Amino acid sequence: MGLVFANRDVNTETISAARTLERGDTGKMFVLDAAAGATVTLPSLAYGLNFKFVVGAAFATTNWVVDSAEGDNINGFISDMGSTPAVVVASGEDQINFVASAETIGDYVELVADYDNSQWLVSGMCAANGGITATDPS
Repeated sequence: MGLVFANRDVNTETISAARTLERGDTGKMFVLDAAAGATVTLPSLAYGLNFKFVVGAAFATTNWVVDSAEGDNINGFISDMGSTPAVVVASGEDQINFVASAETIGDYVELVADYDNSQWLVSGMCAANGGITATDPS
């Protein structure tokens, strides 16, 4: 059973290792819960897809990475609420990274497929500066 927020069920799943999501996973909130991060790969863009990722446990050795299957198509922004508030801008990125040793339990991102414009729209928030980054490593 998922978590209950404001009288509505939220379909949640805990992830503790690398995973490739499928279209049937749409609408889920994934709780990232492992001592070391891993890569979660989004499915190919399709109408209506949406996912939320939340840090559920501290991790110290490697980042949790949310990776686009197509690449160069994550756009949006993440509010960085650390001691020096900032905005992490994603513009044609491949990945969203929850950064090891900078994460805070509760940091999150949401990704929504904008199929008409061939992009993932990202929004989110992190509590410490550098807790979440957007990158295009290739």
